[in-house]
Amino acid sequence: MAIDHASPLGLKGRGAMGRGEYCDDEAENQRWPPWLKPLLSTSFFVQCRIHADAHKSECNMYCLDCMNGALCSLCLAHHRDHHAIQIRRSSYHDVIRVSEIQKVLDITGVQTYIINSARVVFLNERPQPRPGKGVTNTCEVCERSLLDCFRFCSLGCKIVGTARGYRPRKKHVAAGAGGGSKKKRAALKDVRSDSEDSCTSTSGGSSDKSSVVQSFSPSTPPPTSPGSYRPGNKRRKGVPHRSPFGSLIVEF
Repeated sequence: MAIDHASPLGLKGRGAMGRGEYCDDEAENQRWPPWLKPLLSTSFFVQCRIHADAHKSECNMYCLDCMNGALCSLCLAHHRDHHAIQIRRSSYHDVIRVSEIQKVLDITGVQTYIINSARVVFLNERPQPRPGKGVTNTCEVCERSLLDCFRFCSLGCKIVGTARGYRPRKKHVAAGAGGGSKKKRAALKDVRSDSEDSCTSTSGGSSDKSSVVQSFSPSTPPPTSPGSYRPGNKRRKGVPHRSPFGSLIVEF
């Protein structure tokens, strides 16, 4: 009887765990608008398949109501009453103006940039291989250099960085600084050892000092004879001669 009652309890526990995970996923998806993740995964600035022969067939628009991919300017005729936004490009990365996105999305913590006199935010992460010198703050997801008042470099990094169970990467700024201090200490040791060696070498007799001076002062080149001319050597110009007609006096 105990075994018979144990199995349904176990199944019930597993079902509760499954429903718990499902609820967590639902809560996570409800944190963001349904169009945000499809927007971040869309490829923009490609040729429109429907209006390929048109002059302006570049897809740089997105409809938040339909969520059916990138649209060109001619496709907007079918989305007149919908909320469409325009995607722009900066350094081969997709950006959107803050004035457009902040009306429908909270962008707190995402660093903004001023490009072409307009404040924009990047859609997806832009990993940086090496942070610059003196950087004190980086993105919690891709470790890109940021200002001190921001946490993420893009909208995609904010989604990843604010998800439940996400653990930010360890900052390499302190480690880099420590490594730099170690290198500086090693360099100082080398400089001290070199200075000690130079002091010991120069504190010898007069012969040692003369040898040191001779090593730093260049030797006088030997005189060259007129017969030892080589094509590679530069010849000095001779004494300039006047024109033979310069002293000619014409008499009438």
